[in-house]
Amino acid sequence: MQVNSFNSLLQNRCFSGTGSIGGIHLPNFDDKYTFSKKKSSVSDEEYHKQIREQAYKDFEKGQFQNKSEEFNKLMKSYVSKVSPDRKGIIASGLKAVSRNRQNVSKPIDFMATLLEGKVKYQKQPSGNNEYIEFYDKNGEMVATYSNNGWTMYTTNAEASRQTELCMIYNEAWGSAKRGIPLASKETVNVENPQNNFDAKA
Repeated sequence: MQVNSFNSLLQNRCFSGTGSIGGIHLPNFDDKYTFSKKKSSVSDEEYHKQIREQAYKDFEKGQFQNKSEEFNKLMKSYVSKVSPDRKGIIASGLKAVSRNRQNVSKPIDFMATLLEGKVKYQKQPSGNNEYIEFYDKNGEMVATYSNNGWTMYTTNAEASRQTELCMIYNEAWGSAKRGIPLASKETVNVENPQNNFDAKA
């Protein structure tokens, strides 16, 4: 069975119509692959039930994982519970960069400490190329900005959460494929998901 995780990073993407700080367009936090901390009243047990149900619905429609918009929405909601506050980190980081920009011929290279992390900024002598790194309070890089585009980096907590969701979903999808009714409620060992990995499915 396939485990698709949205790990590592997103490809460099440009966003428009999202507002800007210091002349830099903000990422689109409504985008299905752009996660930021969001509280949820849904328990993990209820999420796991929703994940299994979604897998059965997707199987019936001939869809799998991110081919399903409902799967993407569920992934975003599930992962965002453990995401850093990317929206806040990026906004405060861009404000720090905007305050510290200098119109000088030599490159600018500074680091600002933020409430939720830090930002590193570089500007090439030509004045055209800017590179900014954003870090959370754990020191994990959560985003970069360069050449007018954004790249989002997955934290360890987010990667673990994505894998957990995919394992639950994949097992349920495999059960649907084998004609096992959803009421049987298969269980996934999320502590050690490799034990339930079915390479033949």
